[in-house]
Formats: sequence, C-alpha cells, structure tokens
Amino acid sequence: MTTERGEGPAVSAGALLVAMRRIVGRNHVLTGARATRRYATGIRYGGGPVEAVVRPGSLVEMWRVLNQAIAAGRVVIFQAANTGLTGGSTPWGADYGRPVLLINVLRLTGIHLLGRGRQVVCLPGATLDRLERRLKPLGREPHSVIGSSCIGASVLGGICNNSGGALIRRGPAYTEMALYAEVRADGSVALVNHLGLDLGEDPETILARVEAGDLPAPGAGGAWASDHDYAAHVRDVEAATPARFNADPRRLHEASGSAGRVAVFAVRLDTFEAERETAVFCIGSNDPAELTRIRRDMLTGFENLPVAGEYIHREAWDIAARYGKDTYLLIRWLGTQRISAVFALKAKLDALTERLGLGAALTDRIAQGLSRLLPQHLPRRMQAFRDRYEHHLFLRMGGRGIAEARDYLARFFPSASGDMFEATPAEGAAAFLHRFAVAGAANRYRAIHSREVEDIVALDIALRRNDRDWVEALPAEIDGQILRKLYYGHFFCHVFHQDYVVRKGTDCLALEHAMWALLDRRGARYPAEHNVGHLYEAAPELAAFYRRLDPTNSLNPGIGQTSRRPHWQDDCGCPP
Repeated sequence: MTTERGEGPAVSAGALLVAMRRIVGRNHVLTGARATRRYATGIRYGGGPVEAVVRPGSLVEMWRVLNQAIAAGRVVIFQAANTGLTGGSTPWGADYGRPVLLINVLRLTGIHLLGRGRQVVCLPGATLDRLERRLKPLGREPHSVIGSSCIGASVLGGICNNSGGALIRRGPAYTEMALYAEVRADGSVALVNHLGLDLGEDPETILARVEAGDLPAPGAGGAWASDHDYAAHVRDVEAATPARFNADPRRLHEASGSAGRVAVFAVRLDTFEAERETAVFCIGSNDPAELTRIRRDMLTGFENLPVAGEYIHREAWDIAARYGKDTYLLIRWLGTQRISAVFALKAKLDALTERLGLGAALTDRIAQGLSRLLPQHLPRRMQAFRDRYEHHLFLRMGGRGIAEARDYLARFFPSASGDMFEATPAEGAAAFLHRFAVAGAANRYRAIHSREVEDIVALDIALRRNDRDWVEALPAEIDGQILRKLYYGHFFCHVFHQDYVVRKGTDCLALEHAMWALLDRRGARYPAEHNVGHLYEAAPELAAFYRRLDPTNSLNPGIGQTSRRPHWQDDCGCPP
C-alpha cells in the first residue's frame, strides 16, 4: 500500500496549489497571511508562514493531499482544533528548508460505534465533546470528559499528543489500533492498517470504507485500545518514577505519542461505562501533608479508585475566579457543545482587531469588563473554604466508592489544619468547572496586564509516585521574577500544571531553563501530558521514536527541538 515519490524537479507553488484545489475545492485551499492566520498561529505559543492551509473533506482527499505534498518536497503539518499549549500543531518560525503545507482535518468528523459502543472508530476531526454526546445515551464515556473537551479538542489529538486526562482509572490517551500513513526512508507514502479490521488492500478503498462506517466485525487480537495497566500502575505509591509523562516508552506506539510524525486517519478506542451515581467532596487544608496522606491512603487502601481528584492552590483559585469567570459562565449557560464555536469566533475577532491596529486582546478586555459586572458565580460554601484554606482538592467518587470515601473522610476531618464537605450536585459541578477555568485564566491575566507581564512560562510536570513533598519552593532569585504562580493539577496521578506569570523585562527562556534544572533535581519528568511541542527538548527515547516514524523528517519537523532539515541532516551533524 505505497505510492512512490517522484524524482523530478521541485513542484512550484502555483502548480501545487492548482493540484490541491483540484482535490479539495478552491474554497478549502487558503493562502495569504490573513486567511491562514488562525491556523498558522498557536492558541498560546507558536506560529509561522505557510504556503497554504488545505482542508480536506474526506479521508481520500486527505490521502491525496498528503501524497501530492510529499512528492512536491513540502513539509506537512497536520492540525485539528489547534488547542495545543506547546506550539506543536503550527509552524514554529520559518527555518524549515522547505515550504510548509498545513493540513487542517476538522471537516473529517466521523465517529463509528463498534460492539454497541464499547469501542469507537474516530476520524481525525472528531472532537471529544461530540464523542461524549454520542456515547451518553448508551451510558458510556470516552477517555476524557473534562477539560479540553470543552473547547473542541480532537480525539486524535489526545492520542497523538500523549494527553493525560483527569480521570484517574483511565490513564493517558492510548491505543495500539490505528489507520495511518507513514513517509518511508525512500520518500514513498504507505498506508498502514492496524485497526484490527479487514478492509482490503487498496488505500483509497480502505479509507472510503472507514469514512462510510463500512466496518467488518472485529477479529480476535491482543492489541489494546486503552491503557489496561494504568489503574494498577498509579496505585504503586512507592515507585520512584512518575505515573505518566510524555516520553514514557511504555506508551509510545505508532500513532500514540506520534505528535504528527505520521498522518493518522482513524483510531480505534475503548469506551468506558459511565458511573450512574457520583458524589463530590470538597477538601481544604493548610497542611499539604494532609492531602499527601489522603492520596496515599486512597490509592493503596481503597477498593474503589476515585473517578477524579483535582488540586487547586488558593492563588490559582483567585486568578480563575476573576479572570476565568466568563469561561465558567459561558460553559454553564451554553454547554460544552457550543463553547468551541465561541472560541472560534473569538479567534476571528482577535485577528480582525489586530489587523485594524487595535491589538489582539480587545475581546479579552471586553469580556473581562462584562464579567466584572456579573454577580459572584461560585457557591458560598466553596468561597468560605477558599478563605480558610490554601490547598484545595476536589474529589469525585462513584458507585460504592462514595460510601468508602464518606466514611474515610468523616474519620479524617475536621483536623487542626483542614476540613471537608460533601457537595450538592450544583456545588460539585461548580467545583470542577472552576478548576477547568484555571487553565485559561493566566492567558486572560496576561492580556489584561500586558504592561506588567512579559509572558507566561507554563509547565506541566509529573512527579514521582513516591514523592511526599510536592509543594514547590522557589529560590528567591527565581521567585522575584514572577508576578503570579498558578498551581493546579491531577493530584492522584501526581501531574501538576504550573503557570508562571512573568514580570516585564524578564528573559522567559532563561527562566524556564532555570525551572527545568530545579525539576531535574527533584526527579520530575516534563512535559507530563501536553506533548513537547516546540517548547521542550525531546528526551532521547522520544527523539528516537520520532526518527523511526519519520525518517525523511517531512511531517511536523522540529518537534521536541529536533532537526527541521530534510532527512535529519543537521541532527548530531550527520544524516540517519
């Protein structure tokens, strides 16, 4: 299932664009800085020129576009919702040695159910929120149902970028069953069918059948469609390694962790039975050791693992309450199915105001001003806990785990340093929605306080499972460069997001490298779940994985600060 790359002269931009328009239609080939800006600029970091943005409307079109681009000697970057936080789904500058073609796959939204929804086959543009809604009538859930599902992130993006998710029992997004194309060392493009479904041999026939949902019954096989080991893995609180992190060799497999180094057309994934009954416990303490004890006791002693356990520090709470208020209210009023459209509209307006010389933060300033006119949005009991305690843990339990947690926490609290309450359904929803709002609050703070803020240094780190001292203490010379510190994360997995709002005039790159040195001394791994993008240096095992997947260095080159040149020519001074 290969197509041979031509050895003729380089194809001109004009000729390539004619070919692309013939494949996908004129309206879906975008050129020029104005038309391509929202695709070629990252949501938080990254950006660069592209020869064109191409939006295929079928898997066969995507296949043909890929083959034309590789034959023409172009760099190809695949992108879905462009929600990545490390610049990994856009160009990063212009130094690629070849023109860049960006293929946006959001038109390819298909979701097909297998075995009455026990598994799904998702196409490249299928979003987490759409999958969640498709499964809900069946009493089932996808891997992730919180966080990025609210802003339109794609299912395949989670698989390709090692996304972690907040649900403790499910671990990182992972599958060994995918349909993807690879660019081989001789420049040929090959379609690889590891879906575990007999779809024939011809690439275009396979792709058309998958898109149409013409899928045979799955055969027997040992490939996994999720991380079956994670629940036992995360319980090992004496292990001196993290539970999950981006470069973990355990979960680098073909499409999983590929970061755009292969062209993924479809993935086959497990779904999960939804909890019929859940309860949320809001825990506050001024002693982080109390939260450490709760984590270790529950992971080692509970029969039923928590569904989710989200940590938030008081300063992050306060920033989210003020600068994430509009996000919180929009999701509560509109629901997750509409919020992605709001973010898309915001991106268009930001591009317009920037062209008009009004800056790219006008919508942020307007939204912030309007949100301040609205009344307090957080429940009173939550606010009272914020006033009393520095550290907060929102714990969601399901089924028999509810009584297990209720009994345990009743014995544990109140203590000299902390307390807890069992939330009403409205309070529980508010707690987790407030935790989600933290993620975008630092961006809003930066936009509103641009005169005082240089930028944001955003880290997501995985601490060792046996770490007891998880609260960061920064040296004075580093702390003095920071205006605000936002600490939040997936507490039971020991994965933390650390967003630093940096003072104006600070060298953010030097500060980030100083942070890395501190994390290295603590035995942490980073990034934990957002992929290396262009911000982080890929660990040797991850860089080697990328080279195996993409020997010509044609697909998303430069990820993990690796070579951007053809055939990895400037990597270690020698070609592979």
